[in-house]
Amino acid sequence: MNKGSVSVYFVQSALEALRARGIAADTVLLDAGIAPAVVQAQHGRVTPESFSTLWLGVAAALDDELFGQDRRRMKVGSFAMMTYGLTACARLDDALKRMVRSFNLILDDYHCELKTCGDEAALTIRPATADAETSVFGFETLLMLQHGLACWLVGRRIPVLSAAFCYAEPPRSAEYHHMYSENLRFGQEATALHFSRALLDLPVIRDEQDARVFLRKAPGNIVVKYKNADGLAARIRRHLRAAADAWPGFDVVAAQLNMTPVTLRRRLDDEGQSFQLIKDQLRRDMAIELLCHSSHSVSSIATKLGFAEASAFHRAFKKWTGTNPGQYRIRASQA
Repeated sequence: MNKGSVSVYFVQSALEALRARGIAADTVLLDAGIAPAVVQAQHGRVTPESFSTLWLGVAAALDDELFGQDRRRMKVGSFAMMTYGLTACARLDDALKRMVRSFNLILDDYHCELKTCGDEAALTIRPATADAETSVFGFETLLMLQHGLACWLVGRRIPVLSAAFCYAEPPRSAEYHHMYSENLRFGQEATALHFSRALLDLPVIRDEQDARVFLRKAPGNIVVKYKNADGLAARIRRHLRAAADAWPGFDVVAAQLNMTPVTLRRRLDDEGQSFQLIKDQLRRDMAIELLCHSSHSVSSIATKLGFAEASAFHRAFKKWTGTNPGQYRIRASQA
């Protein structure tokens, strides 16, 4: 159950692209195993596997991997061809420059660029022209593709120092803190993800064989951000999950990993992670998996996830998804 999860907002936005073109969405939705009731839940979440199936279904129906968010279609296969091409680059700097050039050749309404200033670098996206027909979902999708691809190329998560957006703060902005950074700015000149300039010197460690494996799991592995299975955050998730009903605290995990708490905290910072964020996301993802695919009672799930009281689990789950565990289970069962 170390899978992660995807906000239902992205499901809703992808389906809107179908409906805008008069294409029935029900078949694509059901093929992905996503309950219509879950789609209507404001804070619902789905598995990366379900979202991948949905994404590919919508892209195939439209022959557009950007879901009609640009006046020129990003034809199916464009992202795969780009990915293979980037594996030939030696450093992340070279790969990102080639990546933004590729997007600019494919798209008409969005202009992508890699910028550097002082100790920071930034992947930026802005409207290509004054009359470009851009959308919030278009910017979000491009950011996910670019950041996910960059992380995969170097085999580690690239921490985002800050994120800027050339549109007003949306109602779902709380999700942005998990997707991008705690430091968010809206109403800016361009949409951008800022990160350490030193990371541009990281070597590209992927080849074409790696790309084939990566693309088989895309785009679900991109939307939840690339997770290095050998990285520290992934190791901590495995430690916590294996602990079953007695989840260890931070100091205990540090000792299990043969590190001091100071070293563990520093290394997590290097990966753009924190212990509490890892723990909260794992609890959320395990809760969704157990509610949807097991017969465990809500109270037993609360205990399994390390909550002292079922009421604390109810409060946390409602904060994560916008509904209580029982209601979420009922909605999920209607798939």
